[in-house]
Parts: sequence; structure tokens; C-alpha cells
Amino acid sequence: MTDESGIATTSPVPESEPAGGAPRRRRSILWYLVPAVVVLDLLAFLFVPPFPIGHPGEPVSGIADLIGPNLELPAPHVVFDLSADQHPPEGAILFFDPSISAPILTTFFVAIVVLALAIMATRGMTMIPGRAQNAFEFAYESLENWAVSLGGPGARPHVPLFAAFFLFILFSNWSGLLPWFGKVHEFRAPTSDVNVTLGLALVAFVYFHSQGLRVLGVRGYLGKFFVFSGFREGVGAGFIALFVGLIEFFLEFIKPVTLSMRLFGNIFGGEVALGVITALTIAIIPIGMLSLELLLNFIQALIFSTLMLMYTLLAIEGHHEEGHAESNHDRNREVAAPPLAGTAAGSAH
Repeated sequence: MTDESGIATTSPVPESEPAGGAPRRRRSILWYLVPAVVVLDLLAFLFVPPFPIGHPGEPVSGIADLIGPNLELPAPHVVFDLSADQHPPEGAILFFDPSISAPILTTFFVAIVVLALAIMATRGMTMIPGRAQNAFEFAYESLENWAVSLGGPGARPHVPLFAAFFLFILFSNWSGLLPWFGKVHEFRAPTSDVNVTLGLALVAFVYFHSQGLRVLGVRGYLGKFFVFSGFREGVGAGFIALFVGLIEFFLEFIKPVTLSMRLFGNIFGGEVALGVITALTIAIIPIGMLSLELLLNFIQALIFSTLMLMYTLLAIEGHHEEGHAESNHDRNREVAAPPLAGTAAGSAH
């Protein structure tokens, strides 16, 4: 580079930032952020004190007033009552009342968000992906690799539903961690309502049983539970095989209950615990618990979708395949075992 007089000059080289500059800046920000959060909590406690639920302006009389609002029964709040002129009978456990509750309304929003993100990430896909397409492909391939590593190549056809269950449940779980959820009655995490989790479990229940009927046929699929082949080995063995098969048949109806209750209990219990800790402590402890809830909600979504996948793979596997695999395993073990008697005879000669 030359100046006006024609003398060559060099442009100034910017000084490089020290390697530890960025972590040092982040630590300094935390040193200012933590006291600021504590001061904000103290000011809020002094100028906007907490009050018992339903009685604004009155001081709390004890810890029970702070814990009580977070221990409400999990009955969903009705946003739109489609049968306002009809009321369920008193004491009824099961009744038909068409309405849109807060979890169902939130379900619509979660589904729209998941679909919008998927459409935006996959629209105009190219060989050189952008950030959105790259993130979507990474997420889908990670889920596909997880499913195939657990179930083998036979799990690949069920990966789309597995991924759909995982993403929907994950976003539903995380929606309950937003600040206004629990404060606004119209919004509630869908998976914190047992009706939604039971609906998801019933969809999975219908899917893996329909796949079993499709692959094995009606006779082959029901033959997994009503086993009469054991009578060839005797009456006692036949009754034992039939009894075990009937137990497995009735256990199939327990699967949607365990799926729904596990997901509902963890999500609803986590929200209650987070609300109680937030009401009793300053914001530093709830922030740490919020990070833990993010991880636990991710794990719960993965558990539900993985169990759905495993139940599907078990449904499409017949008893003859299991017996064939066991016989092959025993045959391979016999071939691999050294002939001890022959070896001893050969050494004697």
C-alpha cells in the first residue's frame, strides 16, 4: 500500500484478542448478573409482595400460601365450552362434555410451531444446506441413528412416526417452562394433562398393534398370545404356555396406561416442584432447576418415543422368529464349543 508521496506503507494489523478473553468476559457478566437478580427479587418482594391465591393485597400468612397455588388439581381449564347449556352430573367420573381445554388449545399451537419449523427447514432443500436445513437434517439423522442402533434395520420404516412423537412431546414439555404458562389459564403444557398423554399413548397403542396385524396377519399375531402348540409336549406344558400367553395379552392393555402416566407424572410433578421452589427461594435456585427440567423433559420425550418404537418392533416379531433365533444361537454355541471328549481320546492315542 502506498501513500500520496509514493512511499510504501503497511496497513496496521489489528491486535489479536487473548485466547481467554471471551471466557473472562462471560465470567465478569455473571459477577454483575447474579447480584442484579438478587436485588431484583428483593425489590419485588418489598414493592410487589406475594399474596394468597384469590386475595390480592393481603399478606401471606405462611409457607402454605406460597405452596398452595402450585398444588392445584390437574383438572384442565376450559377455554371454549361447546356445550354451555349442558353440565356434567355431580360425582360422575366419565361423561361427555365437548369443549376445548387449555392443554388442547396449547396442543394446537405446539403442532403449528413444529409443522412451521419443519416446513421452513425443508422448503427449497439444496445439496449445500443452509443453517435451518442443516439443523433439521442433523436432528432427523440423529433420531434415525438412535432408532436403528436400538432396533436394527427393521426400525427404519418407523423412524418418521418415532421422530414426530419425539419432537411433538419435546416441544409440549418445554412449553410448560415458559414464564406465562401456569399464570395464564388459557395456556398449559399439553403433557401436564393426563388426557393428552393418554391420547398419545392410545395412538401408539393402535399403531404398534396394527403393524403387528399387518405383518403377521390376524392368525399369526393372535397366535403370539393364544399359544396352543405347547400341548404337543404334554397337557401341563400346554396349559403353562397358554397361561403365559394370556398374561402377555392382558399386559398389552397396561402399556398405554404406563406410557401416559409416566409422561404425565414427570411433567406435572416437575412443574409443581419448579413452582414451589420459585415461590420459596430467590431466582438463582429456580434457574438451576429450570436447566435440569430442560434435560429431564428431553429425556421423557425420548423415553416415550423409544418405547413406542420398541413396542412396534416386538409386535411385528413372531414367536417362531424368536425360537429360530434361539435355536441358531444354541447351534452356534455347540459348534464353537471344543470337543472335549474327542480331544481327550486323541491325546490318549
